[in-house]
Amino acid sequence: MLKCCCLSHSLSSFLDFLAIIKITAIIYVPNCIVNILIELGSCCIDHACRVHLWLICPVVLLCLTGSNGRKALVVLSCLFQCITAGPVLHHLTPVLLIAGLDAELSYVRNDVVNHYALSFNLLIPSETNNLHFSWHAKSKVEYKLGFQVDNPMAMAMPQANISLQGEVPRTLSVFRVELSCTGRLDSEVTILMQLNLTINSSKNITVLNFKRRKMCYKKLEPEVKSPTSDKNSSKAIFDPVNAAPTTSTRVFYISVGVCCAVIFLVAIILAVLHLHSMKRIELDDSISDSSSSQGLSQPSTQTTQYLRADTPNNATPVTSYPTLRIEKNDLKSVTLMEAKAKVKDIAISRERITLKDVLQEGTFGRIFHGILIEEKDPSKEKQVFVKTVKDQASEVQVTMMLTESCKLRGLHHRNLLPITHVCIEEGEKPMVLLPYMNWGNLKLFLRQCKLVEANNPQAISQQDLVHMAIQIACGMSYLARREVIHKDLAARNCVIDDALQVKITDNALSRDLFPMDYHCLGDNENRPVRWMALESLVNNEFSSASDVWAFGVTLWELMTLGQTPYVDIDPFEMAAYLKDGYRIAQPINCPDELFAVMACCWALDPEERPKFQQLVQCLTEFHAALGAYV
Repeated sequence: MLKCCCLSHSLSSFLDFLAIIKITAIIYVPNCIVNILIELGSCCIDHACRVHLWLICPVVLLCLTGSNGRKALVVLSCLFQCITAGPVLHHLTPVLLIAGLDAELSYVRNDVVNHYALSFNLLIPSETNNLHFSWHAKSKVEYKLGFQVDNPMAMAMPQANISLQGEVPRTLSVFRVELSCTGRLDSEVTILMQLNLTINSSKNITVLNFKRRKMCYKKLEPEVKSPTSDKNSSKAIFDPVNAAPTTSTRVFYISVGVCCAVIFLVAIILAVLHLHSMKRIELDDSISDSSSSQGLSQPSTQTTQYLRADTPNNATPVTSYPTLRIEKNDLKSVTLMEAKAKVKDIAISRERITLKDVLQEGTFGRIFHGILIEEKDPSKEKQVFVKTVKDQASEVQVTMMLTESCKLRGLHHRNLLPITHVCIEEGEKPMVLLPYMNWGNLKLFLRQCKLVEANNPQAISQQDLVHMAIQIACGMSYLARREVIHKDLAARNCVIDDALQVKITDNALSRDLFPMDYHCLGDNENRPVRWMALESLVNNEFSSASDVWAFGVTLWELMTLGQTPYVDIDPFEMAAYLKDGYRIAQPINCPDELFAVMACCWALDPEERPKFQQLVQCLTEFHAALGAYV
């Protein structure tokens, strides 16, 4: 118990200028010694050429006597300032509890940060659960507030009664921070409160870090007694002779219950597997014996299901090209014939095509850099991409290439790359021709940009990456207006030229050329699991909203220069991972505003995701803002 014995009156003339009072030290001295220390500060000039005079006078104000008979001097710092303007932030919590006093602790006054006050890591009494701060600013000051505790088991995350982001009020206001212990264990918890103040522009940011300590104690669980208990009941409860049968009986019943539950679950799983195998046997019986897919399953890729953008829950199978639908009863002849018949109107002679370098190669597919001779003027040539298959490719794989190549056929947009010609002559492997883009596949290009060579001609800036994202969003916005669902939007299905013009293409041969991006989840279909929306993974539902989800992942690919998303997550656990609210982390050097755009694309509810036209507008504004800083 500390009590006041004497009081110095040496500062009475300065009380009108008093700005801050706080304990700076408690000095134990012999009974016969009382020291008065005066330290004069210095005069400094800030960036606006305003003079601030700080006078720090540690003066012995109180002579305190402790319970142990020793006397202590409480040294109080009196801080003076000659002007009054600018933002002010005070701490109203009783911080002088050592002496039983209440005081005000200022952290920011007149645009000047009191780093000395911020350096204190004050101990908060265990019974104190709230800290109060008063603040105001005379001009517009934006803020961001965040919290962190070093032991979440002992203390819950602090909560403020204001929003974590906003504008500092112009009038004097008070906000509260709640510090509640969990009661799970005894521990001293360090709390960090970070307040970022932004003045005039996003570059003028002041960071204030407040540190506090608080002792949290474990709550004692009350003893629960039976209403009929008597004096001997406690003895019966803790009697080891009687306790053994009770414990063993409980263990027995629990074991029996667990065993029954396991047997029941195993029976259900076996029944489901049996039904699934019966359906597969019936399906296999209806397929020709010669229709081998060489590792690629055929039933799930036979029908492309499209959904209208305004009916995401509609599960009716609709295809853009119904005649390209692979029938289960005759995959070898009828389906391939139908596929060839569909593209017969754009078929050309093999003599007009010259194959040059191999750009990409997979297990059964290849992409060449080719030359196409003009039909009307044989002296003219133009460069093209040529997609084709190897000799060992099966009919199913050939049919799949032709089918998927037609996904964007007939669509005309500056950011789309549909097929222009095919070659389906007898005795030749089918070829699909697309306009040439000299920097090739976007994913491979991004990975090349990660090279740190000084003379790398493909080095790109963040503004360039945002420009690429705008182009992809424009192309997808066109598809959404035409009610076409891509279902496999990713950097691997885009191409780029030396003018950084990006175009979206189909996913023909992508499963073969990028096998690590596709996974089979036991349903006999290789799917781009890491790019798919939750409703597509679980219910096989696709819409423009699911394409928006894939666009968010593609934007993440751009900002990471071609890294693989969710690389540490098992594909079989992706659905549960997404249901629990987990998403890919913010890329390094990715602005918060851009990552916020990605996060909007990954909303669980498809209706809450933005439209592609909104994404185009948002990214365009962000691109313009980046240009203003260059």
